[in-house]
Amino acid sequence: GLRRRYGRDKTFAVPILTNAALAGLADWREVSPLPFEAACFPQSFYRFLQLPVVSYAIPALVAIGQARYFHRPPRNPLLRWLRRAAVGRSLEVLRRMQPASGGYLEAVPLTSFVTMSLAATDRADHAVTRDGVRFLVDSVRPDGSWPIDTNLACWNTTLSINALANAEPAESLAELDCLDWVLGCQYHERHPFTGADPGGWGWSDLSGAVPDADDTPGALLAIAHCRRGETLTDADRQRIDRAARMGIRWLLDLQNRDGGWPTFCRGWGKLPFDRSGADLTAHVIRAFAAWRPSLSDADLLKQEIDRAIERGFRYLQRVQRADGSWYPLWFGNQDHPDEENPVYGTSKVLLAYRDTNQMETSEAQRGLAWLTKAQNGDGGWGGGPSLAENSMVRSVTTGADDDHSIVSSVEETALAVEALLAGGRPNTIEREAEAGIAWLIEAVEAGRHRESWPIGFYFAKLWYYEKLYPQIFTVSALGQACRLLLGADAEVPPSRLSLAHPTNATAR
Repeated sequence: GLRRRYGRDKTFAVPILTNAALAGLADWREVSPLPFEAACFPQSFYRFLQLPVVSYAIPALVAIGQARYFHRPPRNPLLRWLRRAAVGRSLEVLRRMQPASGGYLEAVPLTSFVTMSLAATDRADHAVTRDGVRFLVDSVRPDGSWPIDTNLACWNTTLSINALANAEPAESLAELDCLDWVLGCQYHERHPFTGADPGGWGWSDLSGAVPDADDTPGALLAIAHCRRGETLTDADRQRIDRAARMGIRWLLDLQNRDGGWPTFCRGWGKLPFDRSGADLTAHVIRAFAAWRPSLSDADLLKQEIDRAIERGFRYLQRVQRADGSWYPLWFGNQDHPDEENPVYGTSKVLLAYRDTNQMETSEAQRGLAWLTKAQNGDGGWGGGPSLAENSMVRSVTTGADDDHSIVSSVEETALAVEALLAGGRPNTIEREAEAGIAWLIEAVEAGRHRESWPIGFYFAKLWYYEKLYPQIFTVSALGQACRLLLGADAEVPPSRLSLAHPTNATAR
């Protein structure tokens, strides 16, 4: 079952089998050996080594690989000697990668895998193990459960700023007082976990976060919105501009040879979650489009941006599916046959076409056509039987416990509405978007925007939900609708659409 689920990707399959072997529920012969000696190479070499785990799971490669080695050494004497010689040095790599919080990627699963493997090989007193246990103890919730990740504070904050920018004038964003905090989340030193250069943003302000190609464009869009505020000083704008140039350079250097953007590391393409993603690529293009007008034609950075955008769109053209949709990398739908989420992917890609004034291209028109056809009978999008099983959804949408025909989700409906509005005529709303807006308004009035559904992926398709996603996506969609109908300079009453304390959400 595990091998069918994860295929060649051993990021989760081997840790789960290791846990079973440590509990006496599986034989160590069933646990694939991991080449932990590869961690002794410089980080820049990792992408050439064809490792069986994703780029951000090196700690698991080391700790679990060593556990398998200690409990069932290889028969080959040369390999046995090599791995014995690599134990100490690879453990030093593991220590260097561990953040101050003790949690690798601020993630409970990954940190647990590392901690249990070291404890099972008589190293319970090692500093890595002690700090890992400290992180796990600190992360437990009052009800005794653990989140997958500590928080998504930076991601949620920039998403919230960008959503509110659709609904409120630039001056209102200054009242959020988030600018210094967002700028403070940017990395200014080489990152010990991935070896990433300075300039990117991660999903959290905590020490275990890692810069990536979704949070970085999100932050660039957010500070671009903040920069438009009239109350900013020249010094503030200079700080923003410096941060933006660093972030743009970081993303330019991350672009893959196929024209798309990966999450963390350039050139890792063997396993699914290391490949370029349509959602990531679209997000980067939008960030570049937001900052391009502020650069002079003579600026070499502007010329690099233009080439990168062109390559990015060629990638998006290649990965568009025959039906006109796009699949995202980091989001899914549990009820989709392939656990993909084409509503999310298509909606996000269409926003890149919108922001670059390319909605009339055949690719964008095919995407819009697919999104229109994907609308559910109730006027919403996405969802599925697993969502319809929720009692609140049944009572709100149907009034009957046995009616499972209404299955749309707030998150996917809001995303689809915003994308459809991007393809509409000025000051008008197409019939499908109008139905989606009506669905969202009814959902908000019924309180469904406060009920989240798992659409996010942690690595290896470990699902998570985020409490703020339905609220953020709804604010963005309805704010865009108001601006479209009332005019670009219209102000939506903030009391209706504001979000409270976006950085304090409980994530994953």
